Amino acid sequence: MNDLTQKLSKLIKDFESIKDSLNLKEKENELTKLEASATDPDFWKDHDKARSVMQEIGHIKEKLSALKKIEDDLSTLQKFREENEALEGFKSEISKLEEEIKKLKIDSYLSGPYDKKNALLSIHAGQGGTEAMDWASMLHRMYLRFFEKRGWKTETIDYSEGEEAGIKSVTVSVDGLYAYGYLKGEAGTHRLVRQSPFNADKLRQTSFALVEVLPELEEVDFPDIKIKDDDLEWQFFRASSQGGQNVQKVSTAVRLKHLPTELVVTAQTERYQEANRKIALNLLRAKLWAREQAMKEREVKDIKGDYRPASWGNQIRSYVLHPYKMVKDLRTEIESSDPEAILDGDLDTFIEAELKFLGNNRSKNNGK
Repeated sequence: MNDLTQKLSKLIKDFESIKDSLNLKEKENELTKLEASATDPDFWKDHDKARSVMQEIGHIKEKLSALKKIEDDLSTLQKFREENEALEGFKSEISKLEEEIKKLKIDSYLSGPYDKKNALLSIHAGQGGTEAMDWASMLHRMYLRFFEKRGWKTETIDYSEGEEAGIKSVTVSVDGLYAYGYLKGEAGTHRLVRQSPFNADKLRQTSFALVEVLPELEEVDFPDIKIKDDDLEWQFFRASSQGGQNVQKVSTAVRLKHLPTELVVTAQTERYQEANRKIALNLLRAKLWAREQAMKEREVKDIKGDYRPASWGNQIRSYVLHPYKMVKDLRTEIESSDPEAILDGDLDTFIEAELKFLGNNRSKNNGK
């Protein structure tokens, strides 16, 4: 009985803390503005933007409704405890509330300015030839399975196949509310240790692949950086992407270089050159944003701690298939002895731990 009483007290305390961090008044004001915008006669002229707004309206309503229900349930249990201390009959209700509050806690970490955006995820094979390219392909499949389980839509923007197996690099756009917020912690180097399937001796081989994650930004999201036409160098070539039906006889693929920064992006999977031009501009905008963020972080690293962008020197997770089986996140210390499940897209435990890790670091840095 005492254990359940203490558990209820902790849940009430945790819930109040989460409510404060979520800033409910701000959420309600945001909902009012979004619903007002949806009444504009021209609202559905931009279908993608309208769909995103409606998705956000649904998400905020769902969150506010969940908060109200949890608050009511906690209040009911609190009153019952005050009148009759026996909570034994409410074990299942308290366990359910624990899970719901845990989920809210995870959501509370998604407070970055672009966390709610769609994501652009890229995978690049490291040195090591076919081994590394096969590893990049395995990661590509892992993330596609994770996106599928979450119900997120994906589209391949750029795809470069390996000569013998696997992929050299791939970029995928991920369409889902808070996709960037959930995925940003995946950026960094992923290391694989296994017996090589590409040599007769099956020697143990270590391979590396780099994962980059960027928010999908539109011009209205990023008004401070102007992309001038004179700063752009366009090249057009025939697509050589995954899927024979997408390979064109005309030059639909684009390569875009931003001359001031020398950033280069490519887009080649759409059938029409204009569509690939638009994708390339969005990808460039995201990379310029990431570059600006990295520069800002470097300026204040002594105050806010160590900042590590998605770079080869930033190893975040190790996947060992031989001589034992283990996946370990090097930041959160989360481990799994079932790498097959992880590589099949079972990433929730790792990603939830990353969100908590990043959220706690942000809180510490903001407090300095």
